[in-house]
Amino acid sequence: MSAPSVTVPIRLVGEVMRRLEGQRPLVAECIRQAGIAPALLDQESARVTVEQFAAFYRTLALELDDETPGLFARPLRRGTLKFLCLGLLDAGNLRVALHRFGQFFRLVLDEIHFEMADEDGLTRIALVERAGLGEGRVLILELMLLLVQGIASWLIGRKLQFAHVDLAYPAPPHASEYPNMYAGPARFDRPVSALWITPGLMGLPIRQDKAALSAFLRRAPMDWIHVSVGERVVTHRVRDLLEARLGEPLTVDDVAKALHMSPRTLARRLDAEGTHFQAVKDALRRDVAIARIARTDAPIATIGADLGFDDPAAFNRAFRRWTGTPPGTYRRHGGMPT
Repeated sequence: MSAPSVTVPIRLVGEVMRRLEGQRPLVAECIRQAGIAPALLDQESARVTVEQFAAFYRTLALELDDETPGLFARPLRRGTLKFLCLGLLDAGNLRVALHRFGQFFRLVLDEIHFEMADEDGLTRIALVERAGLGEGRVLILELMLLLVQGIASWLIGRKLQFAHVDLAYPAPPHASEYPNMYAGPARFDRPVSALWITPGLMGLPIRQDKAALSAFLRRAPMDWIHVSVGERVVTHRVRDLLEARLGEPLTVDDVAKALHMSPRTLARRLDAEGTHFQAVKDALRRDVAIARIARTDAPIATIGADLGFDDPAAFNRAFRRWTGTPPGTYRRHGGMPT
C-alpha cells in the first residue's frame, strides 16, 4: 500500500460526507486538507489516492473525536483502536487475537458484533448486525470488514488471504472494486457479512509489538485497504513492470518477453484473473496521473508526456475515458458542491 499510484473511488469520501450531513463545513475543511478537489465529489467515476482518502478519514476522526467518524450512534473516542491493538499484541496466535477483537467490539458498539465460529473446515468471522445501520449501511459493513482485514494482517506481518468474503447485500455498482479491497473472492447476497479464513492461518503467531503500533495507527486506514497480490499474481507483475518503465511504449509482446512467457500465455493468464493487458496499462496510467496531478504542480501536458502521450489532447481524451472528467478537475480548487 505504500505505492503512490493506488487510487480508490471518490464514493468513499462522498458516502462519509453524506453520513455527516450536519457537519458539512467540517467535512469540507477535511476534504481541503486532504488535497482533494471538491469538484470531484460530483463525478461518480472520479478517484482519489489511497493517501488522500486516509488523510481525509484521519483528520475527520481527530476533529470529531470519533475513530469511526459518524458511522455509529456511539463514537469511538480517540485512542480506542490503540487500546484495542494493545490488547491483541500478547495473544498467543491469530485465533486468540481475533477472539479478543470480537469481545472488544461487543463492549463498545451496539449496532454490530463480531462472532467467530468454525464451519465447513474454515473459520468464519461474521459481522452480525444487531440494529439498523441506516443510510450508508454498505459503507459501514465495508469499512468494518476492512478493519478486521487490516488489523489481522498487521498482527501476523503479512496480508491475510481469505477463502471467501461474504457480503449481506446484493452486488453494488462498485463491485468491480472489491478484488482491490479484500484479499479473497467476494460473494454477495449472503445471510451475513463475514470473512472466511483457513484453519492453518488462525494458528499464526503475532509478530508485532508496541514499537510498531504507532506507525500502523498513523497510516490508518490506508493499510486496511488491500491491493490484491496473492490471487492476481500476473496482473500485478504486469502492473509493476509497466510502472517501472513508465513512458516507454511497451507492447504486450514486450511485457510477455520480460515475464518469460508467450503473448498468448500472458493473455490467457490475465483473462483468468478477469482482466487484459490494456486494462492493466490504463488503470496504472490513470492512478499515476491522478496521484501526480493531485500532489504536484507539474503541467498536465508534462504528466501526460511522462506517461507516454506525445499529444496533450490525446492524454485529455484518455483521462476523460478513465475517470469521466478532465484532468484539470483533479487540481484542488473551487468550493464544495451544492
